[in-house]
Amino acid sequence: MRKAGSPQPRGPRPRSAAAADPPARPERIAKLLARAGAGSRRDIERMIAEGRVARDGVPLATPATLVMNLEGISVDGKPVEAAQAARLFLFHKPAGVLTAARDSSGRPTIYDVLPQGLPRLMPVGRLDLMTEGLLLLTNDGALKRALELPANAVPRTYRVRVRGEVRQADLEQLAMGVELEGVRYGPVDASIDRRASTGSANIWLSMTLTEGKNREIRKLCAAMGLEVSRLIRTSFGPFSLGSLPPRAVHEVPAGEVARLVRHPRLRAGA
Repeated sequence: MRKAGSPQPRGPRPRSAAAADPPARPERIAKLLARAGAGSRRDIERMIAEGRVARDGVPLATPATLVMNLEGISVDGKPVEAAQAARLFLFHKPAGVLTAARDSSGRPTIYDVLPQGLPRLMPVGRLDLMTEGLLLLTNDGALKRALELPANAVPRTYRVRVRGEVRQADLEQLAMGVELEGVRYGPVDASIDRRASTGSANIWLSMTLTEGKNREIRKLCAAMGLEVSRLIRTSFGPFSLGSLPPRAVHEVPAGEVARLVRHPRLRAGA
């Protein structure tokens, strides 16, 4: 598992899709727009349904529309720039910021604390308000979707500080999968990482899952009678938080991103 260190010097800018070989056959507009960073597939499907995506000024009726490229395509009346090569960044999200573009209540979001000068980036999945640690960011909607897709089973590992009695039988049950309030979770690989200092009721757990349902770890711990006091994501797929400090960003080398994009499982999911 690769560890993130201090940011490395940037290499040459990746060439745009316009400079690359054209696709051999038409592709769905939603897929091309996602690759260009216009949003996730779900975002784009919603925008098309709202009449915000047009070709030569005519709103598109379906995200299944086939096109060879993005020439003449606009979103909200603005031409869509040619897709850039996929880029991926590791970000150490601090606790107390939302994984969102904006918040109606005025709470800070990741975009308020990200360093200046980054390209337009989308988060891969979410970390809730008080969860900290590794958050992947990408300019490529297709890569985002492939990494998030439950069918691709990309593992995420967390360190969890809890209060309460940790029972081995409960941890073994997590490995088999559990159902809470009609929702199926798991399997989750959970183990005791270490106990806190003598006299403390705190225990650190390591938990690895592949689905990432909303507040999954907090709900599973609550069902075991455990109170979560700190939650840190330490890895996502082959990428590790390592020594990356809070609020810092590290760009994954282009060669690693290219290998990831070519991975058979992710390519099928995209």
